[in-house]
Amino acid sequence: MNKFKYYFILLLAGISLVSCSKKSDDDPVIVPLRDYATQYKVDNADIEEYLNTNYITVNADMDVTISVITDPSTQPSIMSYLNSASFPKLLTRDIDLHGFTYKMYYLVLREGVGTSPMNTDGVVAAYRGDYLSRVEKTDAVPTHVTTTFFEQVVYPNSVIDLYNAVMGWSEIFPQFKTGTTTVNSDGTNKYENFGAGVLFIPSGLGYYASPPSSSTIPLYSPLIFSFKLYDFKRLDHEYAISNNAIVGTPDGVFDFNEDINGDGYVRDYRNTTLYPNAPVNPDDTDGDGIPDFLDTDDDGDGYTTRFEITKPTGEVGMGVKDGKPFNYGVSRYYPWSPIDDDPLTPNTDETEPRGIPRRPTGDLTDPNQLESITNPRKFVEDDYKAVPRLRIHVDKTYPYQKN
Repeated sequence: MNKFKYYFILLLAGISLVSCSKKSDDDPVIVPLRDYATQYKVDNADIEEYLNTNYITVNADMDVTISVITDPSTQPSIMSYLNSASFPKLLTRDIDLHGFTYKMYYLVLREGVGTSPMNTDGVVAAYRGDYLSRVEKTDAVPTHVTTTFFEQVVYPNSVIDLYNAVMGWSEIFPQFKTGTTTVNSDGTNKYENFGAGVLFIPSGLGYYASPPSSSTIPLYSPLIFSFKLYDFKRLDHEYAISNNAIVGTPDGVFDFNEDINGDGYVRDYRNTTLYPNAPVNPDDTDGDGIPDFLDTDDDGDGYTTRFEITKPTGEVGMGVKDGKPFNYGVSRYYPWSPIDDDPLTPNTDETEPRGIPRRPTGDLTDPNQLESITNPRKFVEDDYKAVPRLRIHVDKTYPYQKN
């Protein structure tokens, strides 16, 4: 289900579909993309019919089976769990995209006990994918919706970047939490108490008219994913385009630290296909239209974030402070906040005692001159640790501007 969102956007913005039928031997019939709002109504009707005509069984390991109801007295529909006070519970999330609001259904089998990823983190998840389609009426059976299997990962061994995944994943995974992880004697991980659920994704939040070429998923297919959220990894998404290819240029600040309003979601509203009525981006410090999680210069002062959070040469590794040995940490860059040593790696000291500092508040280099780019104040210890503080890479007054 993973795909590059950049190319997905280009496809949705620019492609037309060419059918196999022809007006003549040489002229193909051009079929334009379907209207998103119109297609959503069709998809939602099929999804709701599916929710009303199927029931679930779930085992202790959160494996879920979905079956057609044959005895309504003993097989409650999935729809019957809508807004339930206990698990399983069927919930909906409003998602503003393509100029209107999608209502997406998702089933929570278990919320999880750990931490929620944000919509651009990488997730470690087991999952099964099916697509939904309508079977037309015949003399033997009435019209009905059914599912077709297309993909399954039982033992995940890689991270799926939610920013490059279908929108239905990136919007709903932050509503779940990870569980607990222990290491077995053979070195494998044992996951428990993880979040688990089922996603019912309209095609506009899935692959729409551009399913993966390696799959058998038809165009405009709603998707159903059952999943288990085992773990996640924080990611950093700044990039550049070089020779028509995407090249990662991370600025050293994880996306979740660039979620200014703290809602667990960051978005790039520059794409007018996805966001034709884009709001002012709450996660864009300098207001240049580029959200901080994709902006290599978050405060727009002409100095890259990487430059601003780079430690002085004398503050990398072991050094001397106040005449005593001092561990500044091995990284060339300040972490977002101080980092403690990891007890699971006794032979390596990961301690980073200082986070990204605020604008310095210590004594002026020359107390007889005004503060300026050539006469800065000195950093004091509290500049690296105060909570809260405006860190220098999002402070438009630092580095000091020339008078």
